[in-house]
Amino acid sequence: MPIATPEVYTQMLGHAKAQGFAYPAINVTSSQTLHAALRGFAEAESDGIIQISTGGAEFLSGATIKDMVTGSVAFAEFARIVADKYPVNVALHTDHCPKDKLDGFVRPLLEISKERVAKGQEPLFQSHMWDGSAVELEENLRIADELLAKSKEARTILEIEVGVVGGEEDGIVGEINEKLYTTPEDALRTAEVLGLGEKGYYMTALTFGNVHGSYKPGYVKLRPEVLQAAQQAVGEKYGRTKPFDFVFHGGSGSTTEEIHAAIDYGVVKMNIDTDTQYAFTRPIVDHVMKNYDGVLKIDGEIGSKKAYDPRSYGKAAEAGMAARVVEGCQHLKSAGNKLK
Repeated sequence: MPIATPEVYTQMLGHAKAQGFAYPAINVTSSQTLHAALRGFAEAESDGIIQISTGGAEFLSGATIKDMVTGSVAFAEFARIVADKYPVNVALHTDHCPKDKLDGFVRPLLEISKERVAKGQEPLFQSHMWDGSAVELEENLRIADELLAKSKEARTILEIEVGVVGGEEDGIVGEINEKLYTTPEDALRTAEVLGLGEKGYYMTALTFGNVHGSYKPGYVKLRPEVLQAAQQAVGEKYGRTKPFDFVFHGGSGSTTEEIHAAIDYGVVKMNIDTDTQYAFTRPIVDHVMKNYDGVLKIDGEIGSKKAYDPRSYGKAAEAGMAARVVEGCQHLKSAGNKLK
């Protein structure tokens, strides 16, 4: 199937919310990790979301070029062609864009999509994230309001973050303290400024103890009830049931019970990056250690071309990451729930 149209993407998110599951949003950094994500979704019979961060976009442009827009456009165009061969719907998303990178990442990409739409084409990406967690709430929402208007013109969905995610991702560092928990008042102010759909479609990453990075179960102190309180506060004021579509960030180390509680409170998208990175790299390490004398030309020998051919360990890496994507789909209950 092709990359999801704006209408199909909206249908996907509505389907998830109505049926009580969430889509894994898989971060990728290369054509190979893209294929691993697509393969995982196909094997799980799940639609899904594939995303790139600012660092991922830089990497995709070339290690010496480091141009986020170039990497993003190249990635999206490549994905548009290869995704057509997989039997699932996939949306493309840009992840975590802080204030100092908006002009070099999200804003120009929205302009590209706006130009494409004016020509009768589909937008380049289906959604973008503005990460305002490092600025005060009012500035966060002011910028979100501006981007939401541009997003609506580009026929894309905006993702925002209200609150602070701890840990580190792509150089964005959040302290692990009480700021990790968004308040109902924050949620009410978000609805007041951005509306509830009439100004454009947005998803909200409220924070309930989320921490980026790799942690053992039990380290991260999640409070999914924060999401419930936000939905109730806004729902009571505006006469809506579960008015927000939530995004779950920093989920490594979360228990299945915590994930399912978050879904019950309106999470429709959960980011997965740290775990799939390891799932991709682990088979490469295994290959190198088992084929050490073939991968390296030791003591003047010639090694083994089959062992050091990047395709030999690349296939194993793709399979390992795809298996972790399948597991993510199962945890989030999206497996077997692709749109008909």
